[in-house]
Amino acid sequence: MRLRRDGGMATAELAVVLPTLVLVIAAGLTMVSVVLAQVRCVDAAREAARAAARGESREVVHSAAVRAAPNGATVEVGGSREEVRVTVSARAGRVGGLLPTFPVSAEAVALREPESTGVP
Repeated sequence: MRLRRDGGMATAELAVVLPTLVLVIAAGLTMVSVVLAQVRCVDAAREAARAAARGESREVVHSAAVRAAPNGATVEVGGSREEVRVTVSARAGRVGGLLPTFPVSAEAVALREPESTGVP
């Protein structure tokens, strides 16, 4: 029985498939990164809204949001006499620099506690 030589076909196939495989893995990691950043934005907005509703100072509210948010996130605090609204925004998905980043944000609203006189 004679063995057939493939003449380097396996190497050529690997050379064609490998870049595609790297791109698929990078896309998967980017999706995971974006989802995690979104969850962190939701947590940060919720933490900050709770703190603001209790009447904490603006510095405490901002600190609570930044601690829970992804790196480089922006925090906006606003609201009315009855409620407080916190928005946390960030860019996520920079995995290996192969794919673009994506904006993620979350907003939380909490009713002010009756004795609260803190953040507007």
